Amino acid sequence: MDEDQLRIDLAASLRLFARLGMHEAVANHFSAAVSEDGRRFLMNRKWQHFSRIRASDLLLLDADDPGSLAGGEVDPTAWAIHGQLHRRAPHIRVAMHLHPVYATAISTLADPTIKPIEQNTARYFNRVAVDSDFSGMADTEAEGARLVALLQGKSRLMMGNHGVLVTSGSIGEAFDDMYTLERACQILCVAYATHQRLNVLSDEVAEKTARDWEGIRDFSIAHFEEMKRILDKEDPSYAD
Repeated sequence: MDEDQLRIDLAASLRLFARLGMHEAVANHFSAAVSEDGRRFLMNRKWQHFSRIRASDLLLLDADDPGSLAGGEVDPTAWAIHGQLHRRAPHIRVAMHLHPVYATAISTLADPTIKPIEQNTARYFNRVAVDSDFSGMADTEAEGARLVALLQGKSRLMMGNHGVLVTSGSIGEAFDDMYTLERACQILCVAYATHQRLNVLSDEVAEKTARDWEGIRDFSIAHFEEMKRILDKEDPSYAD
């Protein structure tokens, strides 16, 4: 995919998560690799509300060039996380970091596992890495490197007492994954709130369901494309 289309899709994903109420004031960041080695990547600028971001607003950064920070347009925490991701893991083409209410609530529990109680939660069975060492804002390269290392072959990271990170090979897949992860955590929070015993799926059924999810990549892409069509009809300015 060329840079222009990446810009349009990344801007769309940011706008859509604002509409879904999953943004965090003017914080949080999404990135998408442009170069084959992943080191050149697009990212939203510091302190711009998701709902106003246009394709042309996205910054083109180089993970090997700390001078990118000089202009003051890059949030140091975003640079620490996304810069290290794209520098150390070229297979990661897209990274989305959010503090959505339900996923963040689950991240604060002593056991932040997304328990498989239906098909959305089962999508994440044994497929989410966990960071249990929150020590404040992730604003150093060392902290970013630590977070990347925690993934250990997984594409999602539950950031304890913090939020969630989703990585993927495409913007559409990452969008649907983040959406469904938050929906899964919402369902789990509501189930916990009943104070009744959870009917957790067996490992066999949970694993089969997770694999079934992995076999419908086209579902994720279709979800994102449909959401973009809504934007195209109601406010196409994201593509400018």
